[in-house]
Amino acid sequence: MTSPAPRPPAPAALPAPASFQEMWRDLAPLGRDPGSGGYRRYAWTAADADCRAWFRAQAEDRGLTYEVDRNGNQWAWLGDPLAGDAVVTGSHLDSVPDGGAFDGPLGVVSSFAALDELRRRGARFTKPLAISNFGDEEGARFGLACVGSRLTAGRLTADQAHELRDGEGVPLPKAMEAAGYDPATLGADPERLARIGAFVELHVEQGRALDLSGDPVGIASAIWPHGRWRFDFRGEANHAGTTRLADRRDPMLTYAETVLAARREAELAGALATFGKISVEPNGVNAIPSLVRGWLDSRAADQSALDAVVTAIEAAAREAADRTGIDLRVVRESFTPVVEFEHALRDELGRILGHRPTAGAGAGAEAAAGAETGAAADAETGAGSGRREVPVLGTGAGHDAGILSGSIPTAMLFVRNPTGVSHSPAESATEDDCVAGVLALADVLEGLACA
Repeated sequence: MTSPAPRPPAPAALPAPASFQEMWRDLAPLGRDPGSGGYRRYAWTAADADCRAWFRAQAEDRGLTYEVDRNGNQWAWLGDPLAGDAVVTGSHLDSVPDGGAFDGPLGVVSSFAALDELRRRGARFTKPLAISNFGDEEGARFGLACVGSRLTAGRLTADQAHELRDGEGVPLPKAMEAAGYDPATLGADPERLARIGAFVELHVEQGRALDLSGDPVGIASAIWPHGRWRFDFRGEANHAGTTRLADRRDPMLTYAETVLAARREAELAGALATFGKISVEPNGVNAIPSLVRGWLDSRAADQSALDAVVTAIEAAAREAADRTGIDLRVVRESFTPVVEFEHALRDELGRILGHRPTAGAGAGAEAAAGAETGAAADAETGAGSGRREVPVLGTGAGHDAGILSGSIPTAMLFVRNPTGVSHSPAESATEDDCVAGVLALADVLEGLACA
């Protein structure tokens, strides 16, 4: 009697993946400044490398196929990356200067946790699933937001990327090379995008609409149109201790009037306007400035409101400059039009999560206006469903999902932020709400990618 052939050894079992709480605990120290308590996870730095290593470890612990694309974005695949019609989720791990723990990382950690939840449920995947970490979303180092997704979508050319410099004059290509990446590969990646059927990004809410409505999770309707304008006020440098007030051409006064005008005009238009960055020359405590340069960030629920508020701010600045003998130059440095998330995908998220749209609930800018001005989103109980509807709300903040929306169907989920504070160490979300976000994302991924 012939002996049976020996059976091949069983593949080694993967270690149990880390729970949401364990992932959050392990990620929390990376890039945190001990003085401010905020995060300084800037692109292509040591802190960024630590975050990237964490992402890769999470992918490998789950047996996912790990790769880095031509623009430095990280991907973790379940299923064949080349099969097409993939469902992708994820966000980013970098931060603004002294930023909070949740902006970006919550979406990445929740993506891994949602996959774990689907495996626990025994879900059968009929489409490839990927988790992504898009590089340099915040733009804290090189001054341009969403570099990784902009490059991928062709919204930023390789030549433009090569011209980016950080505050110390280091070019982006040199920073990438120092981090071990090849900048020669930068550029649009239409083949990759063509293989993606849907991208869903979970993000902590940057506002209080969900806190006011009492809901842990919401669905994004739109991203407000927004832009940045540089105001250059040129006067005359002089001695602060010897120059009569009547003889001064002080651009700081004109700048101050413009800041107050921005607040006034934003309130009148129901928009947002902020002068959050300023540079002064010669920047001496005992010198009247020769130049004050201020950057205006303005956002509104629709294009006409944004145009109106920026026009009014510039008119007020020019009136004050003419009156005080100051030369004024205004330059628009960046602009992003309104982003309406694809209605079909957005409505599918609502269906999966038990939402029945009410009149106007998905009306993009109008919904955004209600959310951003503090109005609670509609949260009635669906007839016969026994479930509270998931509110649909807009945001004034930009995201990778917004950049990618011009190329592939995208959608977003928001998790409640009880204080509304963001881009600050005070940014927060409760553990219960984070878990609710994970479960909502798992439901969405199951509905989109599973039988």
